[in-house]
This record gives sequence, C-alpha cells and structure tokens, in this order.
Amino acid sequence: MQHFELKGTTRKVGNKAVIKAFRREGLVPCNLYGLGMENVLFTVDAKELKALTDTPKSYIVDLVLDGAKPQTAILHELQWHPVTDACLHVDFLAVNETKPIAISVPLVIEGHAKGVQQGGKFYQNVRSLKVSALMKDLPDELTIDITPLGLDKRIKASDVQVKNVTVVSDKDTIICGVKTTRNVTAAAAEA
Repeated sequence: MQHFELKGTTRKVGNKAVIKAFRREGLVPCNLYGLGMENVLFTVDAKELKALTDTPKSYIVDLVLDGAKPQTAILHELQWHPVTDACLHVDFLAVNETKPIAISVPLVIEGHAKGVQQGGKFYQNVRSLKVSALMKDLPDELTIDITPLGLDKRIKASDVQVKNVTVVSDKDTIICGVKTTRNVTAAAAEA
C-alpha cells in the first residue's frame, strides 16, 4: 500500500474558541490514538489534508509531528461541515507492521461482461471493500474481472479472493452485476 506523508504541529487541549481559531487559520484539528499510546492532539494544514481525503485511494499515513520521527497511522474517522464540506476534525489510528490493519481499498473493474454483450445492463453497487491484512500485504486496489459475468449474474464480496488478505466487508455485499433489460426480455418472448 502507498504511503502519504503529512506534517503536523502538536497542540494542547483547547475549548471551542481555540478550535475555531485553528480553523480560521486554515488548520484542521486532529487526534492520534491506538497501540496503547496516549492520545496526541495536533493540527495539520487543510490544503495538505485535502490531498489525502479527496481521492478514492487509500493510504498508510506517515505523520511527522513537529519534525520528529514519522508515526505510522491510517485515517480512522473524518468529520465534515454539513454545508461547506470542509473537514472539521480527523481521527488517526496508529498502526504497526506486526498487527493486521482493517482499511477500505478501492475496487477496479476490468473486462467486458458477456451479459452486456448479450444486451444486459452492467451495474456497480460499491466502489471499495474493507479488508484486513498486515501492512506489507495490503493491496493498493482490488481488481475484479467481470468478463465471465452473464445475464442476471453478480459478484459478491465473498467471491473476492486475495492472498494473505481477508475481506472484512459483509460477505453478501453485491459488488456488481448484469441485469436483464426489457429489450432482451422482449426478444426472448418473441423467440
């Protein structure tokens, strides 16, 4: 999995006025926790954070706080402003190479489904799946080949098999499929 370096500055616990002052300066308040460590409060530049949050890709984040040694983490939770869509707060979860990490990984669809060539309509329900694996085994993306997909067939999360990776998403989650269209049904009725 790709790494993303994010620089931040540690901060003290503050009230609403202090937090609002950070946001006016273009900073986003953040929190780092996990692995038995104490919570670390810090701020990051909102523009730098956009490069991490405004992409379908998933990253392992290398947090550099006050120029110290990078701390490995993943995005755990984001809070957004309901009107402006500005990021209000970010929670990072500290991770290491010895424990499995659960993270959402984007899906890439490949091929041309047989069912579409027969007149069906392709649909995709989800764009990512949650998986669990050690850091070294995490894939950047999951590739799904839809070539054998016929009419009224679908691919579920349980059908995705990757070496050393466990799919954590619900096994019955429908990733994509091919629906029969009215034209195909009418042609079959005429025949």
